[in-house]
Amino acid sequence: MKTSHFAVLSLAAALLGAPALAANKVSFKDPTGDDNGPGHYKYPTDPVYKSGSFDLTDFTFEKKGGKANITLGFNTTLEDAWKTGSGFAVQMAFIFIDTDGKEGSGSTDSLPGLNVKFAPEYAWEKVIVISPQGSDRVKSEVGSKAGAAKDNVLIPTRTKGSGRKVNATVDLAGLEGDPSQWRFQVLVQSNEGFPAGNDLLTRKVNEYEGQHRFGGGNDGECDPHAIDVLAGEGKGDASEAKAQHDMLSYECAEDGTAKKPATLTMVGGAKKPATQEQK
Repeated sequence: MKTSHFAVLSLAAALLGAPALAANKVSFKDPTGDDNGPGHYKYPTDPVYKSGSFDLTDFTFEKKGGKANITLGFNTTLEDAWKTGSGFAVQMAFIFIDTDGKEGSGSTDSLPGLNVKFAPEYAWEKVIVISPQGSDRVKSEVGSKAGAAKDNVLIPTRTKGSGRKVNATVDLAGLEGDPSQWRFQVLVQSNEGFPAGNDLLTRKVNEYEGQHRFGGGNDGECDPHAIDVLAGEGKGDASEAKAQHDMLSYECAEDGTAKKPATLTMVGGAKKPATQEQK
């Protein structure tokens, strides 16, 4: 049987658009232009927050022995405006990992300052904190603010930004298994050297943007403090921007608490076999 030229091209295009899932390595893409949280967030006004600074474009996690190499791509050239020594300054990311795919196993709460929940079927076991600040400062903040979750927080031994990529290496203590079977969520925030209250080095989203505050949210604690996240199947399709906006939708009570919190899902993981009805 002959295969048409059109069919070959269609298959090639589908493969190029699909997330890369191989033993010990996963890669996902995210559409550009969706660095607006639930759809209406605005950057702080200071010029250090360049357009695209929090626009995640891709994410790769590769396990090598007892370590993992992580790469995050952003939609602008990184700058170390605050002289952190890490090659970048304003970006920060939280990589939540669901290793077992079991509902009720893991945590549905996020870390302080993010104001998001996870759907029960996407409860996470480990989270990796990517920050331009030194590991000692991050460890101190996690130890004093993360509560019972602190034992499930991994902090890289090396973090470096160059060009449009942030690269990190993390020891995988307590994180055994095949990453191609895990599910991931990458939440992009902004590095805050002077965090408010119990926030874990994260920057506030307020009703109106300011020099060092995001706008378009709420002055209470009901709005998600997430500027970009992975959504859909992690292919980078334009439709995944809407999926992000839907996940990060929220409702506030009159006192500024969450009436309906933003609730995240994840990408990746082993596909469940189709049932007889689905075939």
